[in-house]
Amino acid sequence: MSHHSNTSVSYNTPFKLNQQVVYPLQGVGKIISIEERPFKDKKLLYYVIYLEVSDMTVMVPVEKAESLGIRAIVSKEEAEKALNFISEEYEPVPTDWKLRYQMNLDLLKQGSVIDIAQVVRTLYHRSKIKELPILERKLFDSALKLLVDEISYSLGLRKEEIEHMIFSKLEAEAPEKVKTSHASSLTDEEEPDMEETFDLEEEEEEEEEESFDY
Repeated sequence: MSHHSNTSVSYNTPFKLNQQVVYPLQGVGKIISIEERPFKDKKLLYYVIYLEVSDMTVMVPVEKAESLGIRAIVSKEEAEKALNFISEEYEPVPTDWKLRYQMNLDLLKQGSVIDIAQVVRTLYHRSKIKELPILERKLFDSALKLLVDEISYSLGLRKEEIEHMIFSKLEAEAPEKVKTSHASSLTDEEEPDMEETFDLEEEEEEEEEESFDY
């Protein structure tokens, strides 16, 4: 039985075979193959991406990769910039948890390393004012993992080292770094209504399914 594979074929694509890329909401992945597959009456070129964090392989049409937010891992300079960004002055976060949750989820979906760093910084400092609701805690954990994974690949350092660096910068920045007083943020909030929120895992599943719909 013959086995057809296009992995040895050289394609002129923005991302190359064996390149590490970032998949929004999923983290760092590796292009393990670039293949042509039939679609209706034509053939489409696909990236086959292995996502280590979820042990999952996805196929993404080459022509749709950019619109789906897939990008190269940042340079060392950009990684350092993201680490420094964590310790810069920041705006006070919204007290309305629904607004705050959606704002941070949108940043994660945009997927730039600075956007991810902003989510980590915002939710970390918010957690020092009041314990985060469960959905925001999940969002923080996801953002932290995404940030650690990408920066560790970029700088060539162990994930444990990067996580320590991130928390050192976060913990060194006391609330005086906020541009205005947090006093208004101390008001009580309602806990999230699970039925009214966007669950991160559901968002991830929708993003994954989207990559197969072309």
